[in-house]
Amino acid sequence: MRTKNFINKMAVCASLALSLALTTGTVAQADKLDDVIDNGKVRCGVVLDFPPIGYRDANNEPAGFDVEYCKDLATAMDVDYEIIPLTWAERLPSIVSNRADVVFGGTSDTLERAKTVGFTIPYAIYYAQAVVTKESGITSFADMKGKRVGAAVGTVPEIEFLKIAKEWGTENLYQGFQSENEVFLAVAQGKIDAGITTNTAVKPITNQYDTIVAGPRMPWTTDYTSVVGPRKDFGWLNYLNLFVTQQVRSGRYQELWGKYVGGEAPELRIPGVMY
Repeated sequence: MRTKNFINKMAVCASLALSLALTTGTVAQADKLDDVIDNGKVRCGVVLDFPPIGYRDANNEPAGFDVEYCKDLATAMDVDYEIIPLTWAERLPSIVSNRADVVFGGTSDTLERAKTVGFTIPYAIYYAQAVVTKESGITSFADMKGKRVGAAVGTVPEIEFLKIAKEWGTENLYQGFQSENEVFLAVAQGKIDAGITTNTAVKPITNQYDTIVAGPRMPWTTDYTSVVGPRKDFGWLNYLNLFVTQQVRSGRYQELWGKYVGGEAPELRIPGVMY
């Protein structure tokens, strides 16, 4: 009798353990995609001092290529959207802290960053270019040696330029800024001779400031940027990958690039790599 009761108790315990395991497994399988759908809103982190990709319009409302991508994602998911303004340095922390569900923010898909957050296939491509004061005398990258140079903190332009500045022995002439707007203002006021940004920002900035002209292209490689999400949320990242491909296939990518940047949208595929 005791043996039978013991076996029954063991069976009950095993059943409870299995039930708990299945419940735990179900919770573990839920990811950001489920959360966004359940919440009825996608929270998009966007850098708004990166015209024409992200900026504030005349009514102080978020606008630009990245803002439109957030709206398109919300439409595809049949949910509302929220634009969360970010500085360059806040992009990765906003995902890690769950402040944002996704970041559209010109984020380069580096292996170092991939230890912290997840990346989609590229959704936009840029190259680094300087804006300079009219009196700077800078017409080539070599002319930047010995000049006062600035860029936004935590960006690829800052990282790459500091490598070169170290070789030149001119690190003391470099200054980092919390936003690109601060970089452009410093150039306009003559506090620095050159500010490094992306090619897409050069035209609107030179139109905005009479004292700033387009400078040379930087010597490092083309900047492939990706949509950012939580590193372990594979279902969400897979959905975002499909979203990026749908934007291209539907012609929306070209439409928005033409509207905000102008001309033919860059080819997103990398030669020799399957995307």
